Order: sequence, then structure tokens, then C-alpha cells
Amino acid sequence: MQPEARPAPIPLTVLTGYLGAGKTTLLNRLLRDPALADTVVIVNEFGEVGLDHLLVEKVEDGLVLLSAGCLCCTVRGDLVQTLEDLLRKRDNGRIAPFRRVVIETTGLADPAPVLGAVLYHPYLSRRYALGAVVTVVDALLGDGTLAARPEALRQAAVADRIVLTKTDLVQDRAQLDGLRARLRALNPAAEIVTAVHGEADARTVIGDGVFDPEGKIADVRSWLRAEEVEAGRPGNHHHHHHGHGHHHHDHHGDASRHDEHIRSFVLTAEKPVGQSALDMFLDLVRSSFGPRILRLKGLVDVAESPGKPILIQGVQHVLHVAGLLPAWPDGDRRTRLVLIVDDVPEHAIRRLWDAFTGQPAVDAPDAAAIADNPLAPATMRRIG
Repeated sequence: MQPEARPAPIPLTVLTGYLGAGKTTLLNRLLRDPALADTVVIVNEFGEVGLDHLLVEKVEDGLVLLSAGCLCCTVRGDLVQTLEDLLRKRDNGRIAPFRRVVIETTGLADPAPVLGAVLYHPYLSRRYALGAVVTVVDALLGDGTLAARPEALRQAAVADRIVLTKTDLVQDRAQLDGLRARLRALNPAAEIVTAVHGEADARTVIGDGVFDPEGKIADVRSWLRAEEVEAGRPGNHHHHHHGHGHHHHDHHGDASRHDEHIRSFVLTAEKPVGQSALDMFLDLVRSSFGPRILRLKGLVDVAESPGKPILIQGVQHVLHVAGLLPAWPDGDRRTRLVLIVDDVPEHAIRRLWDAFTGQPAVDAPDAAAIADNPLAPATMRRIG
């Protein structure tokens, strides 16, 4: 008897942004686009989201049908429970099959726990696939919000796409250019999209990226966007050494800005990485810096699986290995891990990576610091 085929994972998009940035306006406009038909939208409370003009009927408690062909539900308590309930209703035929899920967070939310809720869960991580984090930024007030609100900064830092709203209200072009430059410096890999009078193309904003190891590799290259991080931030100077594509950045400007604590960088390896070395490196990074790892994503060339890279996503202590892709998305077959961190010295992680992948050894001060970690003694013995 043939085993039952595993259903393709459902792409899930997290829509975030600070209070007043225009998330609800953007969402309302997006839901009119046929590209988002057969979508489930999860919001915090119906009362906070002006969807009345889109409502068609109440399907059951906490679930309504929208005129755009979408279902909309409210988060009641645990997000994990909400996502599980949706799957149960879908699998039992109580609601029509949906093609994607969009979660709108509160304006004060740190997106990391939302991402972790999907990535860490053994069942949800198989049924849902994180397609993108979309962060809405108010072009008029965004610069001041980023300076004053750490949560707004983290929302922008972890984004795959940043949507600028209210650009028509900005009179000073230099102000808008400055905000764009700041966002690019904060998150070089994010695509920046402009919403004109609240309108933006649904496919551009939400995207079609979903990473099914048994299907196409579609948007892996654009999702990773490691080359943008490697290219560096505007105004930075780059110095290469060891031939490994390492980059060091001299940061300029006001050091008191919150931005200076958040940085992104890429770890690469020219040769395949042993599975045990990769596991030990990731364990040590999570135990040492977990809460400050805002996001980790990448492709790893594992020695035990030649020609088929491993796809990895992580948030704080949570790490999800999606499995082997059938092939590399392009001709670059190096291991590439993109990290976005909050107040973590880049060299601390980079030297660990070099040690575990057989690149230049960790020097004495770093080795001593590593030894303070309870995982370190066994780990270092195993690679020594």
C-alpha cells in the first residue's frame, strides 16, 4: 500500500509594522486583488481592523467570509491553536481549502515569537511554510519611529519586504531618500516596495515564495538575497580576507542610534560542511546568543548530501530545518547563512563558524569566552 502523499506546505506571510504605519489600509487594498483569493487572514481582533466593507457572512464562531474570496479569523489566545484549528477545519471539509495564510500582528508586536510559533512546532512546520515577513513603514514618521521605538526597528530588521506607505505626504524628497538609505543600512537584503495612496501589487508584497523540498525551488535565491548583505551597507568600507568572502564594516553616523545594535552579515563556506559540525555550531550559537538572533536563514552544503543543499530558518532559540532541496537555485554552491542579530559582535559568531568549518582557528581570548558556555567543552573536544 502506497503511503499517503504529504500535502504541500501552505505559504504563510507575516504582516507587521508599527502603530499607524498603514497595515490595515494596505491589507484592505490587497484583499481586493484576485491574487489573494482563497487566503486566510488572521487578525488580532475584528474590531481593530476595518474589514466591514469586505464581510460577506459569518461561517462559524470567529470565522467570516470576505467578499474577496478570503476567510478571516481572529486570534483567540494561542496563535498555534488558531493555526491548528484552521488546518483541522480545512482537512475535515468544514471550510474550503485555502492557498495561503496572512497574519497581521499588532503594531507593538515583536515578530520573532510569531515566526517561532510556526517554525518550532513539529506539526505546523510541516503544514505551513514561512513565505515572507512584510513590514509596513510610515514614510512620513518612520525615521522618528525607528529612532524611538525598538520594536519598530526589529520589525524592519527581520523583514523580507518593506512597504513604504504615505509617501505622497512627504514633501521633502531628501527625507524620503534618507529613510530609504536608513532601511537599506538596517536590512540590506530586504526588498523595498512603495505603496502609492495605499495601493500596492499583491504579488509583489505577499509574494509566491514557498519552500517545498519536494517541489520547485522557485524563490530561494530572492529569499536568501545574501549577495545584498555581502555587498554591504551604504557608506561602509569593505575589506576581504582569507578568500572566504568575509566582510567587516566601519559604521558611521550617530552611535547612539538604536540601528547600530542591529546588524546583518553572511557566513560562507567554500567546501562542504559536515553535519555534526553544523549541528554543534548551531547549538552553540543558540545557547550563547539565542534571544539576540533576530533571524537566521540560509542554504548549507552538507558533506553527507552532495548536490542537495539544506534549507534552514531560525528565530532566537528556534531553528527549523526544512530539509533537502532537490538542487541548488543557482550556480553559487557555497554555504550561505544570513544572520540578523541584535547587539551581538559579528566576530564572535564568525570565529565560531571558522572553527567549526575548519577555517582559521579561534584565538585565545575567544576560546576562553567560549569555554564559559556549558556546551563548549564537549563541542570543542569533538572538533579538536
